[in-house]
Amino acid sequence: MPFITAADGTLLAYEDYGSGPTVVFIAGWALSADMWEHQVPWFVSAGHRCVLLDRRGHARSQRPSTGYDLDTLSDDIAALLDQLDLRDVTLVGHSFGGVEVAHHLSRHGSGRVARAVFLAACLPSMRRSEANPDGLPQEVIDATMAALRADRQKWLHDGSQAFFATHLGNDVSPALIDDAIRQCLNVAPMAALAVQETNLAAAHEVELAELDLPVLVLHGAADASALVQITGRRTAAIVPGAVYREYPTAGHGLYITHAETINADIAEFIKA
Repeated sequence: MPFITAADGTLLAYEDYGSGPTVVFIAGWALSADMWEHQVPWFVSAGHRCVLLDRRGHARSQRPSTGYDLDTLSDDIAALLDQLDLRDVTLVGHSFGGVEVAHHLSRHGSGRVARAVFLAACLPSMRRSEANPDGLPQEVIDATMAALRADRQKWLHDGSQAFFATHLGNDVSPALIDDAIRQCLNVAPMAALAVQETNLAAAHEVELAELDLPVLVLHGAADASALVQITGRRTAAIVPGAVYREYPTAGHGLYITHAETINADIAEFIKA
């Protein structure tokens, strides 16, 4: 597996498949390049180059003790784009990956990026604030972090059915759910906590309003991890000219349960 070198010397694993217009996939919290199993073969067959990054502390990338702040994580994306000399790319970020994409665009600009896709992204913010009065209260955030510290394995297992919204008829096998949990546990525990804290503290209303490129927002109405009324719908309302697609039966794991529709929607957006 190839690696790029971050500004602080951390080795970051990436994968690179196909040829054609480039799509760069940024995984959600605790997930890795493996999460895109239902996207990469489809896009490669459709004539795209697909580049996937393992976030620092995750999967095959190195596990440094620092660098889990948004500035460093967005710099890691910049290092990937620069060292592979990627241009006119479509950046696709799922969940916290969408937060990283938004901050990357604010910090580094859109010189190498033609368009962005926020897939079930935790944007513009999760925490309750004056700008986000319906966001998560501090006691809910504190309880989430306490549960992760006490028994991360149980927290992931208990939330797995809601993650895929199986109660709405989404057909997800026990083996697939087990694999998703395995991916989420293949993370340095300290990195998992640090990234989640970064995610829950982030606020990007101003950054989103200043985006200067085409943006596609895709979100599930049944998302229990990033409630659509405080994330996807607000993001679509803030980003100038955003295209918004909402899927009535999709949860946070829509990249699997609704892969065919999502892939087609992203491909259509790239061609527009």
